[in-house]
Amino acid sequence: GYDRASIRAIAKGASVDPALVHHYFGTKEQVFAAAVEVAFAPAVSASDTVLAGGRDGVGERLARFILGMYENPATRDPLLAIVRSAVTNETAATVLRTLVTSKLMVRIASELDVPDPELRSELATAQIVGTVLLRYVIKAEPLASADIEKVIGVIAPAVQRHLTGEG
Repeated sequence: GYDRASIRAIAKGASVDPALVHHYFGTKEQVFAAAVEVAFAPAVSASDTVLAGGRDGVGERLARFILGMYENPATRDPLLAIVRSAVTNETAATVLRTLVTSKLMVRIASELDVPDPELRSELATAQIVGTVLLRYVIKAEPLASADIEKVIGVIAPAVQRHLTGEG
């Protein structure tokens, strides 16, 4: 996790000198921010996909996209590591929060031209992140083993309501 990671350990894992990590990334926080940005790159670019259909169905498209990243074995583990770190470390939480809200959710909400876009985007984020935590990290049943289509079908209207006031 974030707390136990060090620049020296990161450099060792990459088979490079720690000075090289410091040179390119700086502090441990900056290394983490870069790793989060790489892992969340598909989500950041999702705003175009999510917004492509306009207001109608934006909640479902967003829920489907984000939960789809956690359903995909290729992207699941790095994303879960980031979420786990954000839950236990304030610096990691700040990095994740800044990335998700400023580069994804606020953009989506502001493009929908609704009142209080920041609040609406955070409420939609809370709905999705809560689902991610319970399904993939805590593995609460029956959510953890529920069919993903059923999960999306249940949370999408709430995400839609948060983002647009409709649904």
